[in-house]
Amino acid sequence: MADNGRVDLDAFAFLLTDDGQALLSSLRDYAPGDELATATRLRRDHPAPVVSAAIAQAGLRRRAEAKFGADAARMYFTPDGVEQATRSSVAAHRAARFRALGVGRVADLCGGIGGDAIALARAGIEVIAVDRSPQACAVAEANARALGLDGLIRVTQDDVTAFDPADPVYAGCDAVFVDPARRAGRGRIFDPEAYSPPLSWAVGAARRVPYAAIKVAPGIPHEAVPEDAAAEWVSDRGDVKEAVLWFGTRPGERRATLLPASAELAGGTLPDPPVGPVGRYLYEPDGAVIRAHLVAEVAERLDGARLIDETIAYVTSDTLRPTPYATAYEITDVLPFNLKKLKAVLRERQVGTLTVKKRGSAVEPEELRRRIRPQGPNSATVVLTRVAGAPTMLIGAPARAA
Repeated sequence: MADNGRVDLDAFAFLLTDDGQALLSSLRDYAPGDELATATRLRRDHPAPVVSAAIAQAGLRRRAEAKFGADAARMYFTPDGVEQATRSSVAAHRAARFRALGVGRVADLCGGIGGDAIALARAGIEVIAVDRSPQACAVAEANARALGLDGLIRVTQDDVTAFDPADPVYAGCDAVFVDPARRAGRGRIFDPEAYSPPLSWAVGAARRVPYAAIKVAPGIPHEAVPEDAAAEWVSDRGDVKEAVLWFGTRPGERRATLLPASAELAGGTLPDPPVGPVGRYLYEPDGAVIRAHLVAEVAERLDGARLIDETIAYVTSDTLRPTPYATAYEITDVLPFNLKKLKAVLRERQVGTLTVKKRGSAVEPEELRRRIRPQGPNSATVVLTRVAGAPTMLIGAPARAA
């Protein structure tokens, strides 16, 4: 991943010494609310830049636990690195795909703090990690050593656009992984040609080696996917994390991968399912399935499945068939949208725990909850959507297999 974070390199170098490690260890359990008092105390024995760097690392490690788990306590980060790094479960999945392709050495371009390099190395793949940021490179090298992977990871500071597979630096690389920066000063970048480096450059680099993967935003338009690439959308625990363009595999394939189960659905050639009335069960496809345009493939696996509206990615059926690609709800009521009616029904059923889902509705779940003010011992799920073009509210609960 690309990384524009800044760290004081002299202070960071001190943190890698024995005294610096002792300082970091002393901050392992410090409370963020005590930062000022902690900094004042530590500055009696250490220079202010070193104390600031140590406290910053302690905070970044805490934030990184969600992505890196127990490894975060031994790793080093920059602010941008924590924000942009690939979640370890997703990186491990991608590394396993590279390994299954027989890849032995990868050029990790825009390597950032080394999150993807770590996953590749743990899969037994040698990595040349390249980034133009000296801060990112220093952190990546420290992470490789901290996790005992420095024998498989070599970090190089360079402009990735100078990549040439004929360069001795990349000798033996049979694959490339590119993670362009998709954020700027004003936030996320949606135009692939505004990535840094641009998607067109990354595609050109990918075509120069036997295998390649380019990480892109999940919302990438399908028409922006090159014809010679396969496209994979990855979700982790129902949350879509990324899309990846694969080269050297199956051109034109669309794939949804759902972690941690590693359930994979491929296709993209089926026609849209028919539209019909809401049945007993409503299926909400995983976000990766929807992004990959594979709702029809899910519907095919369900008995008599149909769409509730030609523009809405909800599938309905009269029978329950568990599937890893969608969450099923048992529907008890199908009603035209009416706030007063909904409030009366929920009050009558003593619903105090209300889950609100929406697709194709302008009503915000939090606003609905505020206006309903649910009370009582029971729970329910309300789905705000459209059925055959009409605003509709579906009332039910998560389906339970017999």
